[in-house]
Amino acid sequence: MATKTFGPPTEAVLAPDQKVLDLLDVLRRHLDMDAVSLSIWEGDLAVTQVVSGDGASFGLAPGVTVTRGRQLSREIQDARIPLVIGDARSEPQTAKSNIIKDLDIGAYAVTDLSDAQGEPYGLRACVAHRPRPGLAPREGRFLGLIASFLQEFLIDLRRLWETRSGVWRCISRLIDTGGPRIVYQPIVRMATGQVTGVEALSRFPADCFGRTRDTEGWYADARAVDLYSELETIAIRRALAALPDLPPGVKLAVNASPSTVAHGLLPLTLDLPDPSRLIVEVTEHERWADTPDAIEAVRLLRGTGVHIAVDDAGTGYSGLEQLIALRPDIIKLDHTITRGIDRDPVRAALAAGLVVLAGKIHAKVIAEGIETVEEHDAVLAAGIELGQGYLLGRPGPLATACATSRDQTS
Repeated sequence: MATKTFGPPTEAVLAPDQKVLDLLDVLRRHLDMDAVSLSIWEGDLAVTQVVSGDGASFGLAPGVTVTRGRQLSREIQDARIPLVIGDARSEPQTAKSNIIKDLDIGAYAVTDLSDAQGEPYGLRACVAHRPRPGLAPREGRFLGLIASFLQEFLIDLRRLWETRSGVWRCISRLIDTGGPRIVYQPIVRMATGQVTGVEALSRFPADCFGRTRDTEGWYADARAVDLYSELETIAIRRALAALPDLPPGVKLAVNASPSTVAHGLLPLTLDLPDPSRLIVEVTEHERWADTPDAIEAVRLLRGTGVHIAVDDAGTGYSGLEQLIALRPDIIKLDHTITRGIDRDPVRAALAAGLVVLAGKIHAKVIAEGIETVEEHDAVLAAGIELGQGYLLGRPGPLATACATSRDQTS
């Protein structure tokens, strides 16, 4: 990108209101332009928020900043450059413009935007690489018409932008300071009470940008600002630091989404002295069809000795899809199936069925969410040997989770 025109990127991108995108699409088609962008002011920078059409060929995408946006706005307001130009390279007022050169603009139509309260909002620019000789100055009136329709959405868009920007800064600070606190929950061989593994679980501050957030809320926010994989990766990195402190024979389980498995996990495992002590629990927050590289990454992880587990099994189609795609070493029975299994023959039958399936693919089953003695006994009766849940041990410090004998069923 040209440094004269583009500033530092802003990462707190957002998904726009579909009505805003629809209006920009209407404008782009009406003017026969290649792309339309909507930007918001942040100081002297015009921060691109929404793009319709082929913005990438101009270097425009959500989060990209334009340093000369304010200058362009002043030139428009002072009538030093026209709102609409069909051939920007031959027009004396724009032929030498850095923006025209850097973005390879042949034609444009641009206007300032204000929200419904009259507050300056940003710029809306319609651009094409080739000249549009038929683009007449009167098209400026159509720009104004679309701008009036946009006004009612801009206040909400500004608030959403401010919230997303604040959330992005909050999550970025957490990542930069080492990530969430890690606690560990034991995985127990129920017949003997022996701890065979521990699962690393993230614990976050109670507040993110002035809003109360639990663990799921933090990860949902991270996904909204495109920091999910980075946040998950830093949590895994922190959890892996506990591997040298595990007792012999005890494995460490970490959670990873398919995108993290595909793009961030393998480098973290390359220097492990004994990868066979690591279990990667692949969550179903994303469809495997959306991350085809994850299957190859799983194959490479297996090649190093890492064990693969499918999390939340039994809860829907996506869980079955993962079972078929991964042929995991471990199947984790979701807590929604374990809960009340002693009183529900359907849950018990489903658990027993997973045990049969696991035997066919040489996998083990771990029942999650065991909270009562009755659930413990019913899970054992279904043929499941390994369990996890508050009855067997709450999440806590590593030393507590690794206690070698747990008899809490009486």
